[in-house]
Amino acid sequence: MLIGILRTVILFAVVVIGIRLMGKRQIGQLQPYEIVIVIMLSALAAIPMENTEVPLLFGLFPIFTLILIQVAMSFLSLKSQRAREIICGTPSVLVENGKIIEKELARLRYNINDLLAQLREKNMPNIADVEFAILESGGKLSVIPKSQKRPVIPEDLDIPTKYEGLPVTLIIDGFVLKKNLALVNLTEEWLRTELNKFGIKSFKDVLFAHLDTEGKLLYQAKSDTG
Repeated sequence: MLIGILRTVILFAVVVIGIRLMGKRQIGQLQPYEIVIVIMLSALAAIPMENTEVPLLFGLFPIFTLILIQVAMSFLSLKSQRAREIICGTPSVLVENGKIIEKELARLRYNINDLLAQLREKNMPNIADVEFAILESGGKLSVIPKSQKRPVIPEDLDIPTKYEGLPVTLIIDGFVLKKNLALVNLTEEWLRTELNKFGIKSFKDVLFAHLDTEGKLLYQAKSDTG
């Protein structure tokens, strides 16, 4: 029993490391060859987990081989445009200037109902309003509306805007993120003083706190602090 648990932990760790090496992407963003590798990794890991008579090394060796193949193919596609086209494929234009490219749909075996459904998901129910609809190599549909159908932005109205940046999280569940404090050149003493103004005596009483884009401290106390 103990050996089985240990083998499971080792295989789990190896597969997780392998997935992390593939990059921080969701399943829907993976290239087809990466999806194949993920499926094969899970299948290879299951064999020595289920059958303890199979030497652990026999399960780890093909897993490491697949990880190396993925890293090598990613590096090759990064350095070579031709290799990237072969390995990952190329984007395909399905709609141009409000007109469906019938030949491209047929080549990709992509039906019109699926196209219309994805356009509706992009808030583009009227295909005449679409300048380009591009099926990316990862299977995601990118939609570019016609210029007169795009939302108005401040630049269109010559309205100046100031830089906003991102809010900085300072406390999560009572734990102070010291790296983030240092990032905005603040100290724990400053944070404690600011929280004291709101009657908060301890960091542990704070569920969440962050510094907004205007430098204002926003927080939420834990519900059990009274």
